[in-house]
Amino acid sequence: MDLNSASSVVLQVLTQATSQDTAVLKPAEEQLKQWETQPGFYSVLLNIFTNHSLDVNVRWLAVLYFKNGIDRYWRRVAPHALSEEEKTTLRAGLITNFNEPVNQIATQISVLIAKVARVDCPRQWPELIPTLVESVKVQDDLQQHRALLTFYHVTKTLASKRLAADRKLFYDLTSSIYSFTCSLWNHHTDTFLQQICAGDEAAAANSLERTLLSLKVLRKLTVHGFVEPHWNAEVMGFLHAVFERLKQFLECSRSIRAESICRDRLEKTIILFTKVLLDFLDQHPFSFTALIQRSLEFSVSYVFTEAGEGVVFEQFIVQCMNLIKMIVKNYAYKPSKNIEDSSPETLEAHKIKTAFFTYPTLMEICRRLVTHYFLLTKEELTMWEEDPESFTVEETGGDSWKYSLRPCTEVLFIDIFHEYNQTLTPVLLEMIHSLQGSTNMENTNAILIKDAVYNAVGLAAYELFDSVDFDQWFKNQLLAELQVSHDSYKPIRRRVIWLIGQWISVKFKSDLRPVLYEAIRNLLQDRDLVSVLFFLNVCLPVDDFEFRTDQFLPYLESMFTLLFQLLQEVTQCDTKMHVLHVLSCVIERVNMQIRPYVGCLVQYLPLLWKQSEEHNMLRCAILTTLIHLVQGLGADSKNLYPFLLPVIQLSTDVSQPPHVYLLEDGLELWLVTLENCPCLTPELLRIFQNMSALLELSSENLKNCFKIINAYIFLSSSEFLQMYAADLCRSFCELLKDITTEGQVQVLKVVENVLKVNPMLGPQMFQPLLPSVFRGIIDGERYPVVMSTYLGIMGRVLLQNARFFSLLLSQMACELGQELDQILGNMIEMWVDRMDNITQPERRKLSALALLSLLPSLNGVIQDKFCGIINISVEGLHDVMTEDSETGTYKDCMLMSHFEEPKATEDEEPPTEQDRRKKMLALKDPVHTVSLQQFIYEKLKAQQELLGEQGFHALMETVDTEIVAQLQEFLQGF
Repeated sequence: MDLNSASSVVLQVLTQATSQDTAVLKPAEEQLKQWETQPGFYSVLLNIFTNHSLDVNVRWLAVLYFKNGIDRYWRRVAPHALSEEEKTTLRAGLITNFNEPVNQIATQISVLIAKVARVDCPRQWPELIPTLVESVKVQDDLQQHRALLTFYHVTKTLASKRLAADRKLFYDLTSSIYSFTCSLWNHHTDTFLQQICAGDEAAAANSLERTLLSLKVLRKLTVHGFVEPHWNAEVMGFLHAVFERLKQFLECSRSIRAESICRDRLEKTIILFTKVLLDFLDQHPFSFTALIQRSLEFSVSYVFTEAGEGVVFEQFIVQCMNLIKMIVKNYAYKPSKNIEDSSPETLEAHKIKTAFFTYPTLMEICRRLVTHYFLLTKEELTMWEEDPESFTVEETGGDSWKYSLRPCTEVLFIDIFHEYNQTLTPVLLEMIHSLQGSTNMENTNAILIKDAVYNAVGLAAYELFDSVDFDQWFKNQLLAELQVSHDSYKPIRRRVIWLIGQWISVKFKSDLRPVLYEAIRNLLQDRDLVSVLFFLNVCLPVDDFEFRTDQFLPYLESMFTLLFQLLQEVTQCDTKMHVLHVLSCVIERVNMQIRPYVGCLVQYLPLLWKQSEEHNMLRCAILTTLIHLVQGLGADSKNLYPFLLPVIQLSTDVSQPPHVYLLEDGLELWLVTLENCPCLTPELLRIFQNMSALLELSSENLKNCFKIINAYIFLSSSEFLQMYAADLCRSFCELLKDITTEGQVQVLKVVENVLKVNPMLGPQMFQPLLPSVFRGIIDGERYPVVMSTYLGIMGRVLLQNARFFSLLLSQMACELGQELDQILGNMIEMWVDRMDNITQPERRKLSALALLSLLPSLNGVIQDKFCGIINISVEGLHDVMTEDSETGTYKDCMLMSHFEEPKATEDEEPPTEQDRRKKMLALKDPVHTVSLQQFIYEKLKAQQELLGEQGFHALMETVDTEIVAQLQEFLQGF
């Protein structure tokens, strides 16, 4: 692309690409896409975005295309890679000057220079860093800032490289520029402080921006530029200086107006100081040892004493608490149980921690956390009154503990209490003791203090297990507090419910459950929304190993009705999800006993599904509820099909965008629907059209897909296989080309189930798969679990469809170019040899029956393998025969003569329709209907009649005498 002639053309097309008119925009984008691989295109873009007289939007677009081109075409190995000559020209042009006037474009240019540096610096671009270092020294404010901005992005990018050779290069780079960067930072910092003292906020704001950028560079160099930074005096000097600078900046904040731009940048810089410390501690815990004492003194002073009043702000407090937490929890600072196994560095760090966290210090931290930071604020109380749903969602979800004050304080409390529980337990017990009895309803502060202390007791529940008699406390005080209806007591009611939720899995007597259910029902009836929503987060019947259905049943109807009313009343998506979650768990726990009460929920869910079209996470909650509903309703779930089946159809259709969120739960719902389905419907059969695409995904959901296929086979094999067998067989053939061993077994189990359900048509429907099974057997498949499944499949064919087995044997002989008898002999020999691969008793008996079915026979190969067949048969007898202690005779324990309704205990789920179908199928299965003892006797008798007494005797002599003796013992009475 000729630069002179092309510039105007590219400029025109870029201008068109900024148009709002799609008729103009689309052709322009297509043209630019074609030019991406043209030599000289990026040189033209460079000329355009560095021409400050052109339209800003056009220049912006040129920068973006240039940046994207670096990602695609800069590396030498990339298709259509840029030539080395053009890259040399571009690198030189990018750092010719740093005078971009538009901030957004300047940032993009800095980022794209960093992208080039990631690939080329320092080997192909050795001049980059020296040029940047010289450019940040110039007096021109704009050039200095832009060079510093680029310096930061380049350093950030190079620091992120992780290969050993790249790390070594970055260490070398750091050692060459660290002193200069420290000086640069100190210079800009001192300039800022002088300008603030002089009252020149405008100039100070510019200097502060440079301070911020140079500090960002130092952060990357300090954290990632040294192997053992504690041996470098400059590094440790900088880190110690961070504390002094922090104090200076915090004091500066007193004199800067809250609405000033300088104030915002100042707070960003203060937070960046703390990030330097946190990152350094994270990456170099032992190098940080020299800073532990100072970090703790600084953080505790500003966060837990009057020193911080008037200067600290929320995000700074969060960062200081994170610093304390990381020091307290750091595994590098925890000695081994055997002190001799601990390193000197660990012992030194632990010694410093122990010396700092004295009883007075810990007590003050604990008291301040509870009585100051745990207190509900006016803003929170107002939000509670005006929008209780939002308040509860924020309280129970909220931001990450690293960034939000309340969760951060709670996590710090938990970690410190865990680390120093022997010291702090008496402190917290004293707080509890001081709050015994009633609280003055008019004393808001006393109520808030009680709320905070109860919060602490809940957070420390596991640590207080041996120190608090929670059952007595619940009976003597907490239960009464739940029943106080005064409006101002709402925080305590809410907190007591939450507190019980924390302790219920730690220490709460089962006998007290009915009293608790009664109290919760009253809260639901009183419409104390926040307390109720906190109850939802307690999730009473969920993950509760002490839960007893019989205790909950008297409250089931009223609880379920009240929860359903709440589901209709709340408006926020998160809240509806909470309510649905609890309803689901109630249904799951009481199972079939929910049936009389679900009518209203069943009628409401279609409306909620429709309303939640834009809220996929709420739809996931609805799917979960439907799963438990179907399990609870059993065969009666067929009445839900008009709503249920379209939901399954949408959730499992990979061509529909929502499947990304809904697929996993949708497959689970599909499966339980089939398991509880009394009979196949055309609509349920039609949904299976989604399966082909699901099998192609080969995702973690494959296991459920196979379960669904098996469920269809058990439900109605004839109709299902008639419609889908060919497609399934094709899908399986493709899957087996590239699938894990576990996946291979899942495919084979489907085939085995088809043969079990339909032994006559099954082999024909899945005929393309059977040669590979046969080859796997005679080749001695090395994975035992696969070999076991191969033998299960071949056992079904041989035993239940001898005609098809003969055809398959002929096919394999033809394909392998061997005699029929040779192939048969190899198969029997491998079967006998690998019998130990089969661990399931059913398959072991099946193998014995299958090989015995070859008898009686005059075939020389079968007679040669007679000994192996008998060995397997006797092994099978040992597996299935049990001795009747009264009569002394043996009987086959796998025989089933009639259908018995499967019984479930209270701890087990009731049998599904699929369980019944499997039971009925077993009544037709030779494994469960044919006595192995009787079968062996009949086959041996037939063989004896075929060969005559002498011939049969000779054949039996090929069998080990011990095996013969065991066989005779099993066959006594025949």
